[in-house]
Amino acid sequence: MTGVPVLRSERLTLRGLEPADAEVLRPHYRDPEMSRYFEADLSDPAEFDAMMARRLSYDGPAGLGHWAIEYEGAAVGVAHLRPSWELPGGVPEIGYALARAVGGRGLATEAAARLLGYGLGELGLPAIWALVREDNVPSRKLVERLGFLEVGGGFHYGAEHRVHVALPGTHGRLHHVELWIGDLDAALPGFDWLLGSLGWRRFQQWRHGVSWRLGPTYLVLEQSPALTAAEHDRLRPGLNHLALHVSGRDRVDALAADAAAHGWTPLFADRYPHAGGPDHYAAFLVNGQGFEVELVATPLHPNG
Repeated sequence: MTGVPVLRSERLTLRGLEPADAEVLRPHYRDPEMSRYFEADLSDPAEFDAMMARRLSYDGPAGLGHWAIEYEGAAVGVAHLRPSWELPGGVPEIGYALARAVGGRGLATEAAARLLGYGLGELGLPAIWALVREDNVPSRKLVERLGFLEVGGGFHYGAEHRVHVALPGTHGRLHHVELWIGDLDAALPGFDWLLGSLGWRRFQQWRHGVSWRLGPTYLVLEQSPALTAAEHDRLRPGLNHLALHVSGRDRVDALAADAAAHGWTPLFADRYPHAGGPDHYAAFLVNGQGFEVELVATPLHPNG
């Protein structure tokens, strides 16, 4: 089973599921109510063993997988964040189950919230999906409390389910970056090409500046009248470079190949594409005004 990190919340510890957890959790699953919203009857020892074996044999993208939920030092449930077995494209799906013995204390919400924050915030997943049975009113209310949006329904896991999705919020994320530049006219074509190639679009333009926007974030290039120097020096205190995600290594290669025609010069060309390390695929470029950008290949599969 692929390793997952230990996650902690106010009252819970979520840690990687282990074979020994089967015997700890088995008594909880003897309660038929634990299987009320599942396709299998997990009070049946054979069905329970099969469920645990599937979880323990998981082998998927790093950082995703199955957790045991511990409360007051004992395992009381399981949770997962892994590629969906039901939705297409291997999108990440969240799930959780806690013993009825600890019900009514908000622990399921706490566990799901911690896993959601880990997936969207720490892993940087673009979305997390949840499939909730039509008749599972408590879970439907839980995902609504956590900000999931209901986007449809269908027959999944042997029953009708509602499909919900959670998207990253903006709290704590980068709002904008403002670069002051000595010659806006000279720098503008290169930034227009680069940012346009990455999906940014012109946002605002005024006498001394231009901005581009991608989602909730924007980038400003301004030749301010308040400038105290004409040139940017990336080796002095202050901004060294901008680093931008690029979807896949092929697109990094294509941008690196086209950069010279748009006023960008490669940096560390003798070590391309691993100047940032053997596991880091990126192009480093600098323009005529001394501004450096790093184009980082992002895996096409979330966290894979």
